[in-house]
Amino acid sequence: MRDRIAEAAGATGDDGVLEVGAGVGTLTIALAARAKSVVAVELDASLLPALREVVGGRPNVTIVEGDILRLDVGADIVAGNIPYNLTGALIRKLLDRPPRPRRISLVVQKEVAERWTAPTSASLATVAVQVFTLPRVLLTIPAEAFEPRPKVDSGLVVLDVRPAPAVQVEDMDVFLRFVEAIFQFRRKQLGGTVARMGSSKAAVAAAGIDPTRRPQTLTLAEWEKLFRAVNAGADR
Repeated sequence: MRDRIAEAAGATGDDGVLEVGAGVGTLTIALAARAKSVVAVELDASLLPALREVVGGRPNVTIVEGDILRLDVGADIVAGNIPYNLTGALIRKLLDRPPRPRRISLVVQKEVAERWTAPTSASLATVAVQVFTLPRVLLTIPAEAFEPRPKVDSGLVVLDVRPAPAVQVEDMDVFLRFVEAIFQFRRKQLGGTVARMGSSKAAVAAAGIDPTRRPQTLTLAEWEKLFRAVNAGADR
């Protein structure tokens, strides 16, 4: 399983890899055998002695103790096994601003993997991930494959970062806040939601979208059209 996860990262001898949550180094040594260099980040100080022992003697591995969300570390490829409560913040950190990695390969909760790769806009996370990447689930990993055993199954997700975002807007932060605001009323029709936000139902129709649809049915192209239509209406 370790080698399959390392192989999914697609690292070569020309790539620098950032490993998130290195733990005791199980994945680290597999990545180091494939990549030019590995920066292994681990927050839990109690795991560092074991990590140093496992990767000892490998000159292409650098161990960094700290919180990945507070570190400024760039890489061609990002890999790791991350906890559920870190997924959203980590993805924003990695993708919000260039330079972005070429590929992100993560083991996450199965539910998160399904949300990121949903064929339509199942959630804000789906939109935020798919604006910047082409995501795919390579395999589902049962809980019993891990020690200690988690409560849920996991999924190995590979996010191939797009050369340019799929949505072309002037301010991506404003766009994503708009999507987030719409999803606060995910069970409501878009026309009514836009009206609650101070715009006009006509803006939805102006975007070529049926106002009775709900946000989770929109494609990325439709999100861009809706955002532009609502903002154009606000300027008048």
